[in-house]
Amino acid sequence: MSTQDRLRWDASYAEDDAEPVCALPAVFGPVEDMFPRTGAALEVACGTGGAAVWLARRGLRVHAVDVSAMAIARARRFAEQSAVPVDFDVVDLDAGLPPGEPVDVLLCNKFRDAALYGSMIARLKPGGLLAICVLSEVDAAPGRFRAVAGELRAAFGDLDVIADGEGGGQAWLVGSR
Repeated sequence: MSTQDRLRWDASYAEDDAEPVCALPAVFGPVEDMFPRTGAALEVACGTGGAAVWLARRGLRVHAVDVSAMAIARARRFAEQSAVPVDFDVVDLDAGLPPGEPVDVLLCNKFRDAALYGSMIARLKPGGLLAICVLSEVDAAPGRFRAVAGELRAAFGDLDVIADGEGGGQAWLVGSR
């Protein structure tokens, strides 16, 4: 990610004074019970840490990453206030996923980099759960950060797709390896 993009995200998080909320992104609510209560999780583009803290409270060991140092600082404070351990790191995902062991859950909400799709699948343990939601061109204007219709199903169709959908400018998929 360019320095300009990173600085833009830092500024965005600095201006947003909303407190993080401990929650799984709403789009995954219908399959919330499918998320495991043990094992390891990786959250990609974690923002201020609401979902990472939710995963940790559920019982998972969580590693969460974001390009914004400002977001990571806020996420660390939130996890500390929530009294749950989460390993947060500033990571430029243009260099790929951070190194690490295979995980039981990989969560990615509102971040899209099609170049990472293969490594997301590879990072899952057998039986591991992928939950991804991206901006989409479906019911929205096209753009470089938006998935085309059918993109997630095509990219992750080799997984056991549990649920997916497109509309309202977003696409999402939950699948198991």
